Amino acid sequence: MRRVVPPIVAGVLALVLWELTVTLGRVAPFILPAPTAIWRELVAQRGNVWDAALASGANALVGLIAGSVAAILAALAASRFRTLGEVSIPFAAVVGALPIIALAPILNNMFESTSSVPRRIVTAIVVFFPVFLNTLRGLREVSPVHQELMHSYAAGGWTFARKVRLPGALPHLFTGLRQASSLAVIAAVVAEYFGGLQDGLGARITSAAAFTAYPRAWAFVAGACLLGLTFYLVTLLLERLAMPWKLA
Repeated sequence: MRRVVPPIVAGVLALVLWELTVTLGRVAPFILPAPTAIWRELVAQRGNVWDAALASGANALVGLIAGSVAAILAALAASRFRTLGEVSIPFAAVVGALPIIALAPILNNMFESTSSVPRRIVTAIVVFFPVFLNTLRGLREVSPVHQELMHSYAAGGWTFARKVRLPGALPHLFTGLRQASSLAVIAAVVAEYFGGLQDGLGARITSAAAFTAYPRAWAFVAGACLLGLTFYLVTLLLERLAMPWKLA
């Protein structure tokens, strides 16, 4: 209760303050709609929000999985070969610094307008950096006792990585996945602003804003927030399943 009640109370107070500020201050809807207006639109558009969330969620999920797998494999290779490890971190930093605004339009022009591949590539690129960096840090933090034990067994490099390095890096890996889960949704939604299929949350937000339906646009923004929260909670659940000893 001490962990659950305070954020709920803070969230309710923030919504009440938001409602009072917009209502009493006569704030224009194009600046900031009231929470009640957003809720009415969310209920009225729940079918469209659900369909758009499924489209954006599919792109985010594929990009998250592809980017995470590539990052884990790259981190294993970088931890195995010292020279590769020294080169890979600056390269990963460059990849992580690529702006979605510049990358999404270029990829959209490389594929058909009905293809979801560009959005998934953008998501995978955004996901790669936090997962790679955290996993590599965890792979390098190996106990000397474990190293000596595996050397006494004459274990090969990849066996050592699979049996010792990767299990020991799980806390760092899931730290990166928690960051990447939210970033995947953000990247998938933002990438939809720049053309392609108009079936995701990002396209619905821009379309509603273009027609000055600002409460509706905010309803789709709320859908994107709920989608990101769902991805984050699923990642937490997977972390608990992979590391049950953390519950002890």
